[in-house]
Amino acid sequence: MITTTDPRVAAAAIAGGHLAAVPTETVYGLGALAGDARAVARIYAVKGRPADHPLIVHVIDAVAFGAWGVQIPIYAHALAATFWPGPMTLVVRRSERAKDFVTGGQDSIAIRVPSHLEMRSLLHELAELTKDPAIGVAAPSANRFGRVSPTSAAHVIDEIGELLQGDDVVLDGGDCEVGVESTIIDCTGPNPKMLRPGAITIEDVESATGLKVTHDSTVRASGTLNSHYSPNATVQLIAEANVAFEIEGAAQGVIGLLALAEVSTPSGVVRLAAPRNTEEYARALYAALREADALKLEAVLAVPPEATGVGVAVIDRLIRAAAGA
Repeated sequence: MITTTDPRVAAAAIAGGHLAAVPTETVYGLGALAGDARAVARIYAVKGRPADHPLIVHVIDAVAFGAWGVQIPIYAHALAATFWPGPMTLVVRRSERAKDFVTGGQDSIAIRVPSHLEMRSLLHELAELTKDPAIGVAAPSANRFGRVSPTSAAHVIDEIGELLQGDDVVLDGGDCEVGVESTIIDCTGPNPKMLRPGAITIEDVESATGLKVTHDSTVRASGTLNSHYSPNATVQLIAEANVAFEIEGAAQGVIGLLALAEVSTPSGVVRLAAPRNTEEYARALYAALREADALKLEAVLAVPPEATGVGVAVIDRLIRAAAGA
């Protein structure tokens, strides 16, 4: 395994059929050429991911998006124009370029144009190396299936480093800016459907399209199972007023607290993070859950932020993490 800060090194590895853990503005992904069946199979093997779970393909721009999809509705183009590059994934009917091994056998493909500078440099370099301006990198989160997503290169190495091979690469692009996975919108029907909340909200989507957004539980993309993003410690969502009650009788140093800075920390409880606002909560979330496991805590008490903006995504991830207990 090679660790680097040079996107060209990671692009060369991917072009050569190897894996590269790559930074995005949301979380780190485990990337491979989206058209390379052997390399994509290694993503599934490293993650322990079911083969029928589709992958998100990262491309450089909306033109490349058009090469991967067909029958793309006008509202999907409006979303692309408004939010790309950025933390939004669009699911559309797949073109012949998209193969079963990356779509999980579905008739749709999940596409994202990331904004992270190193990831964009990688995609530009990869397009040059392959002479394909629509080249795609399949990159689910760089963690074992169902576990906590990584938001730093150190998290990736800790999580899957031992499973990467000599020519695989970890591209260190610093800590992720958003901290939770992208919003996923299903664009295969007449109206957009929210498959997974993220930093871009339902209100944002409705404003950009003029259409009502509905919800869908179909697994058309990753991170939509009831149990996901789970640490070894038990996660419990509680109200601020119940913190003292929940820790009554617990041993010292076995319970962690994740809450906004305004929530006080009871004696004997390990403070995992003290974000000042919802955006900081999102950035701190996965690092805090990983810290709980590093400290071998038994439980994490999470006082969720308000369900506005990215707070909706934070609450979604906490609920799924709690379901894995």
